Amino acid sequence: MRVWFNRTFSSVYAAIGLIREADQAGRFHLIYSNANPHAAAARVAHQFLPEPTGLDTDAYIDWCLAFCREHAVDIFIPGKESTALAGAHARFEAQGTRVLSAGQPAALELIHDKARFYASLDLPQAPLADTRMFENLAQFDAAYAELRQRHPKLCVKPAQSVFGLGFAVLDEERSSAALLMAGAQYHIGLADMRRGLEELGECRTMLLMEYLDGHEYSVDCVGDQGRLVAAVARKKPQQAGRGQLIDMRADIVDACTRLAAQFGLNGCFNVQFREGGDQLRLLEINPRMSGGIGMACVAGPNLPYIALAGFADGFDQVHVAPVRNGIRVAELSEATELA
Repeated sequence: MRVWFNRTFSSVYAAIGLIREADQAGRFHLIYSNANPHAAAARVAHQFLPEPTGLDTDAYIDWCLAFCREHAVDIFIPGKESTALAGAHARFEAQGTRVLSAGQPAALELIHDKARFYASLDLPQAPLADTRMFENLAQFDAAYAELRQRHPKLCVKPAQSVFGLGFAVLDEERSSAALLMAGAQYHIGLADMRRGLEELGECRTMLLMEYLDGHEYSVDCVGDQGRLVAAVARKKPQQAGRGQLIDMRADIVDACTRLAAQFGLNGCFNVQFREGGDQLRLLEINPRMSGGIGMACVAGPNLPYIALAGFADGFDQVHVAPVRNGIRVAELSEATELA
C-alpha cells in the first residue's frame, strides 16, 4: 500500500520512522515529498520526490492529484495545504486515493482561528483562560483594564499562529530593551506594546489573556471520525533538562475525548493544556502531529502507525498498546552527515 506524506512539519521524520518500525510485514511503502532535497524525512522514507514551489492553493491541489495518479498513491496524509485538501477528498477518491485529514474543512478553519475557536468552546474539564480579542489600541486598552482587575499578569498572542510565534507576557515595569538585556524571553514591555499598536493603527486579530503559570501538558492523540482511539499526555517541566513526564490525568483524557467528538477529529492530532488558578485550562488544538510525537510513543502506543493502520483497515484491526503512565521521557539529538 503506497502512502504519501507531502511537505509538512519536521515531526514527519519521527512519524515515518515509527511507522516503518511497527510495519514488520513491510505492508506500507512510504513516500515523502519536499522542495528541500536535504529534508531529514527524506532519509527514512522508502521514496523521496521533489515538490514544486510558488503554486497557489488551487494549482497545488491539482499538482497533488497528478502526483497521486503518477505514483499510484493509495493513502495521502497531507501537511501543506491540509485544510484545503480536506475539502477535496472526493476528487482524490475518484482516482483511487483516500485522504487522511484531521477533520472537515470547517472544523479545521475554526481550530486555526483561535478567536472563533475560543468563542465556540464549552469544555468544563479544562475551561479557557480569561480572554479578550483586540485589533487596535482602544480595544487593547479596554480589554487590559477589564482583565487586569482580575488577573495579576496578562499575555498576548495572535489568533492565528504556529509554534507559539507572537506570544509574549506583558511586563508593566520594564521596557522591551531592558527585558532583552535581562534575557527574558517571550516578554514585551506594556508601554512598548501600546506604542506599537498606536503606530500600527489596526493590527491582525490578537488575543489578550490571563497568564497561566502552571505546568503545560502536550497530548498526542489519534482519532477515528470523532472517537478518541489513543492518547498520551506529556507533562512538561518548568526547568529545562528534566525530560517530560507521562501523566495520564483523567481530566485530560476526558477533555480530549470531548474535543475529538465536538470537532470530529481524525488521524493524528495534538491538544495543549496548561494549569492556572489551580485548574487545568485548554490552550489549543493542533490538527497535526506534534514535534514531541516520538517522546509520546516511547510510552507505548505507536500513534502514527495506529492512525495509518486504522485508517487503512479499520481500528478494530489495530492493537493499541497500554500507556506506561509515570515514566519520564526525553528526546536526544544526534549529529549526522546529509547526502
